[in-house]
Amino acid sequence: MLEGPCQARPGQQGSGQARPGQARPGQQGSAGWAGIISFGCAGGLDPDLACGDCVVATAVLTPDGLVATDPDWSRALLDRLPGARPGLLAGADAPLATPVAKAALWRDAGAAAVDMETHAAALAARRHGLPFAACRVVLDPAWRTVPAAALAGLDTGGIWPVLRALARGPGQVASVCVLAGEAWVARRALLRARAWLGAGLGCHCPPSSVPPSSLL
Repeated sequence: MLEGPCQARPGQQGSGQARPGQARPGQQGSAGWAGIISFGCAGGLDPDLACGDCVVATAVLTPDGLVATDPDWSRALLDRLPGARPGLLAGADAPLATPVAKAALWRDAGAAAVDMETHAAALAARRHGLPFAACRVVLDPAWRTVPAAALAGLDTGGIWPVLRALARGPGQVASVCVLAGEAWVARRALLRARAWLGAGLGCHCPPSSVPPSSLL
């Protein structure tokens, strides 16, 4: 979410997926939010997308249908992010951990990538009449199977559930290490994108009359 002068920061990164970008007020007493942006990692659905590739959403597939992104804001993101691709993002309530599940969503919906947060942010923006944009970096490509051990700490974001799962299934160690390497690549790509976009994450929308407290 972005307030006033569009100052925002990336959200925390979880296992396999990232929480959306969260805004912090630029100044106390600002008039309202300028817009909402989803900024983080995603699972690749398009087989041409590699780990670290950036997708700027043209629209988001939600349980309530498609939510279009703000075209001017999305164009600003694409202009500032070298190599970024426009595409449809899909929202999911659970991780897509296998190539078969990812291929099915790619085939049925034509979405380039999927995550577990963008659809909630898109619906919040539509509900409040705010501009919306999404910028997601691919962590696990379409062909990657996300090991069950990596998903063990998804809810808590903690390392101990992952370690316990690896103790029960040591055969997953190699695949978890591969995913950890991809997470490092994706995080580096996010940091570069954050630097290229600047403090306002590409947003030049005027502050709305929606009070910040209503979106928390």
